[in-house]
Amino acid sequence: MNILVTGKNGQIARCLVKQLSTLPDVTLLALDRDQLDITDPIRVNKVIAEFSPNIIINAAAYTSVDNAEQESALAYAVNRDGPFNLAVAANNINAIIIHISTDYVFAGDSLAAYVETDNTEPQSEYGRSKLAGEQAVARACSQHIILRTGWAFAEHGHNFVNTMLHLAKTKTSIGVVADQFGGPTYAGDIANAIVTIVKQLVDGHQAYGIYHYSGFPYVSWHAFATKIYDLVVAQGVLKQPIQVTPITTLDYPTPAKRPANSRLNCDKINQEFGLVQSDWQAALVNIEEYSR
Repeated sequence: MNILVTGKNGQIARCLVKQLSTLPDVTLLALDRDQLDITDPIRVNKVIAEFSPNIIINAAAYTSVDNAEQESALAYAVNRDGPFNLAVAANNINAIIIHISTDYVFAGDSLAAYVETDNTEPQSEYGRSKLAGEQAVARACSQHIILRTGWAFAEHGHNFVNTMLHLAKTKTSIGVVADQFGGPTYAGDIANAIVTIVKQLVDGHQAYGIYHYSGFPYVSWHAFATKIYDLVVAQGVLKQPIQVTPITTLDYPTPAKRPANSRLNCDKINQEFGLVQSDWQAALVNIEEYSR
């Protein structure tokens, strides 16, 4: 089985490559932007025609939420046009495409965790570009899995956990937004979810469509930060505790509007593929891994 992974330097893709590399009978081709610019349809078609993947996993994305407000053309090129190019090429060779999307496709004003069939109403250019990518993939290739996730973190890359640990080096107190809620999701668990889906698709369980996968329990950014700092103090990574003050979204204005509710209901992916939500607290047990 041939598997192509795009965006190989991202935090999810790095975990994917590590896990996929251990599978028997898998030939893996993982490419970064310099090796495969997914916005270039000619290059995409050439690479896919030569490698002939059975499964394409698109982990490439424009993820700078605030910059997307000013760089919308670039955001749409990477988040809409790129996935469309991959999906067209996948469809041409009867391959499966797995595309990673985001909780930002929702408005964030629901009182409940979002299910896959809820109305999408992104409030930012980033969110709108990602929704357009979902629609493009679904339109171009019937054999698709669209995996929405959120609040991803890993030992490497730019993410909330590493940002909090970096701030702890120079701060004794910090204000963190307490009125936005979601499910922190360990990138290694996202990768495991994708690998599990791949195995079942190959075995004939062709449950294509949109799925949600995120962490549990749901928390605010403030509660997430508090847990991180409690762990680094308890494990001796940080000698002095950090004072974490709850603030509101209005206290911390950003160019792009964030969803107040990023909680994703993951019942569907559990029922179809037997996947349980990411245990983000367990993923933080060895917090020193994130502080390097």
